[in-house]
Amino acid sequence: MMMLHPENEAAQEAIGRALARACTKNCLVYLKGDLGAGKTTLARGFLRGMGHTGAVKSPTYTLIEPYEIAGKRYYHLDLYRLADPDELEYLGLRDLLEEEAVLLVEWPEQGADALPIPDILVSIHYEEKGRELKIEAKSAHGNSVLAALQSELGQNLND
Repeated sequence: MMMLHPENEAAQEAIGRALARACTKNCLVYLKGDLGAGKTTLARGFLRGMGHTGAVKSPTYTLIEPYEIAGKRYYHLDLYRLADPDELEYLGLRDLLEEEAVLLVEWPEQGADALPIPDILVSIHYEEKGRELKIEAKSAHGNSVLAALQSELGQNLND
């Protein structure tokens, strides 16, 4: 587990860019936090870290925003408006999970048990100054991503 404390939006985006560099292959990343905590900010940093130069908007209304960057696929999902976990089937989530892709999923709790265990779970909480990011590996691949992120950020892992 890693705890980080970005003081502003730019610092949170920088963490997203570092996470992108740490994700060298397919990865399922869950982004949890209250409204306005910065889930989309982190996703924006991630996508920019992969080389995306255009706008990164929250997929609150579209539910899924696809990106293709340097021949690799990325999907940014926002499940906030999901009324029932069964709706994931209509979104084609099973197909997305079988692709060679990175999935960034905001509000994964809305998917309940219909979602698989992620590789990485990022929990974002408000602090007096900035945010607290708790980054946890939830799979063997997640452990390698977390170790690479530690190296990217020059941080020690906290247990």
